[in-house]
Amino acid sequence: MEAKVTVVGLGPGAPGHLSLSVWGVLRKAERIFLRTGQHPVVPWLVKEGISFATFDNFYETGRDFQEIYRRMADTLFREAAGGPLVFAVPGHPLVAEETVGIILEEGPRRGLKVEVLPAMSFVDVICSALGLDPAGGLHLVDGLRLDQQEPVPGVGNIIFQVYSRLVASDVKLALMEYYPDSHPVMVIRAAGVPGLERIEKHPLYELDRLDWFDHLTSLYLPPCPEVAGRCRYPLDSLVEVMATLRSEKGCPWDREQTHRSLRRYLLEEAYEVLEAIDQEDMYKLCEELGDLLLQIIFHSQLAREKGFFDINDVVKEITEKMIRRHPHVFGSVKVRNSAEVLVNWEQIKAREGGGKKPVSILKEVPRSLPALLQASSLQNCAARVGFDWPDYRGALEKVDEELREVKQAISRGMKAELEKELGDLLFAVVNLSRLLGVEAEVALYGTINRFRRRFQYIEERARQHGREVSSFTLDQLDAWWEEAKRMEQAEKKRNNFHAGRKPGRFSE
Repeated sequence: MEAKVTVVGLGPGAPGHLSLSVWGVLRKAERIFLRTGQHPVVPWLVKEGISFATFDNFYETGRDFQEIYRRMADTLFREAAGGPLVFAVPGHPLVAEETVGIILEEGPRRGLKVEVLPAMSFVDVICSALGLDPAGGLHLVDGLRLDQQEPVPGVGNIIFQVYSRLVASDVKLALMEYYPDSHPVMVIRAAGVPGLERIEKHPLYELDRLDWFDHLTSLYLPPCPEVAGRCRYPLDSLVEVMATLRSEKGCPWDREQTHRSLRRYLLEEAYEVLEAIDQEDMYKLCEELGDLLLQIIFHSQLAREKGFFDINDVVKEITEKMIRRHPHVFGSVKVRNSAEVLVNWEQIKAREGGGKKPVSILKEVPRSLPALLQASSLQNCAARVGFDWPDYRGALEKVDEELREVKQAISRGMKAELEKELGDLLFAVVNLSRLLGVEAEVALYGTINRFRRRFQYIEERARQHGREVSSFTLDQLDAWWEEAKRMEQAEKKRNNFHAGRKPGRFSE
C-alpha cells in the first residue's frame, strides 16, 4: 500500500470556501487528521458525515508550539507508513503552517509521497473584506514572533495569530516601536464567515482593551508614510546575525562576551578606522567601518538581552539628539558661523541636563580617554569659557618655552623634573595642534602607522639581503626609508584615483 500524505486546506472558515478538489479528497478519504477541530467549517464536515481525528490534545500537553508541530509530524509519518491519509489544516496549507513545512521537508526522505492541494487563505478573505489589492504591497507577520519578524510600515501589514487579549497586548507593545500610538488598526475576526465575521477599526493604543479575540482574529495596519522612511538603511540582517551568534545554538565565544570584555575590541576597531582614513584607502575604510558597526550591534544585543535597550533605541536616541541640537537646520534658529553652532550646542546640551551646572565643566571629559585625546578635550572645555590663546601664535610660543624647560631639566639631570617638563611640552603641542585645527591623537596615530610601515619595509629589504637590520649602516637604512616614502606616495595616488568609486563597486 502506498505511503502517502495528502495535505489539504480547509479555507478561512465558511463551507463555501472549500475548493472542489479538496472536497472531493475529503469525501473519499478513509483516514483524515485535522490539525485542529477549532475551525468554523468542522461542524459542517461532521454534518456531512466526514469522519476524522484531531490533534487538539497535543496543544494541551505540549511545552511549546515547536514541540507540538514536531509531534504532529512524527505521528503523521507513522500513520502514513500504514497507508495513505489526509492531513487537513485551516486556511491554505502553505500559509503559516509549520507542520506542513516539516512534512514537505522530511516526508520524501522517509519514503513518503506528499501532495499539497491549495485552498483559499485567511489573507484572501481579509483582502476581500477590506477591499485591499495586495499588489500595492502587503507584509505578513506572525503575531507570536514579532521579536524575530518586524513589520514594514511603508506597506500594509497583516498580523496573524492574535488569538487572545494577552497576545494582543504583547503585539500592541511591539508595534508601538514602529507606529504612532494612534495609528489605525483594523481588527478582523472570522473574515468571510457568515454570522461570525466582525471587523472594527481602533487606534493602536486601544488594541488590548478589546475582549473578543479568538483563533480566527488577525490585524491589518495600513501603510504609515511618516515612518516608512526610517528603513532606508536597514540593520535587520546584521542584528539577526548577532542575535543568532548569541543564541544557545550560536558561537561559544560570542556567548561569553560582556560589555567589559568587548572594550578592547571597540577601541581596536576605532583605531583601525583611523588607520584606513590616514592611508586614504576607501576600500579598507568601508571594511573597517563595518567592523566598528559590528561592535555597536554587539553591545546593543547584549543590552537587548537584559531588557535595557536595542539597536532601534540607539538609532532613535541619536537621531532625536541630532535633530534637537541642530535647530538651525531642522528649526527656525539662524546662525552665522560654526562658532555660533557650538554655542547653541552647549546651551541645548545644558537644557537637556535639566539646566543643572556640573561641579566642573571638565567632568564631561572621560578619564578613560587616551592621554592625547583627553588633553585636547580638556583644552576644548576650557576654551569654551574663554581660557584660551587668541590664536595659534601664543600656543606656538608656549611650545618653544616648554622645549627650553625640557633642555634645562636635561642639563640638571633630574628625572622627576624631566618627566614633568616633557608632559608640559606634550600638553603644549596638543594645544598647538588644536588651535591649528589638527587632532593630536589622529596626527600622532598617523605618524605611528607611517613609521610602522616604513620600518617594516626596511626589515623586508634586510631579509632580502639575508642579513639582520643591525648589520647595515645608518645611511643604507635611511635610503630604504626614503624608498618606502616614495612607494607610499605612489600608492596614495592610486587610491586617489579610485576615491570616487562607491563601496557597492568594491568587488568589481
